[in-house]
Amino acid sequence: MRLSEFELEVMQCIWSKGESTAPELHKMIIEKKQVTYSTVKTIIDRLEDKEAIKRIKSYGRTIVYSSLISEDEIRKPMLSRFIKNVFSGNSKTLLNHIVEESELSKSDIEYLELLLKQRKENND
Repeated sequence: MRLSEFELEVMQCIWSKGESTAPELHKMIIEKKQVTYSTVKTIIDRLEDKEAIKRIKSYGRTIVYSSLISEDEIRKPMLSRFIKNVFSGNSKTLLNHIVEESELSKSDIEYLELLLKQRKENND
């Protein structure tokens, strides 16, 4: 499933709360950028059409939405596309970029070392 940046932003709001109404989502989104309620509602409708979210209950005319997909279900294909499009499919180049260009704390480096150690043990 492909999501636009705005659709992903709405999904992140839903994931953070577990379930949300359109007015709640609009309130969360306008803290970051100015958009109309109808724009947010259009994105919600698109996400519903893509079967990324579903209606779980309603209070009068207010509908409560919940996610049908997890963050990992979106994150993995997006990351694969990102690596393919930005790093020509070469994950080594991405890893090099992260290590060389990012401001990694000692804690970040220790975490990376732990991940690499675990990965190496699993491959043996």
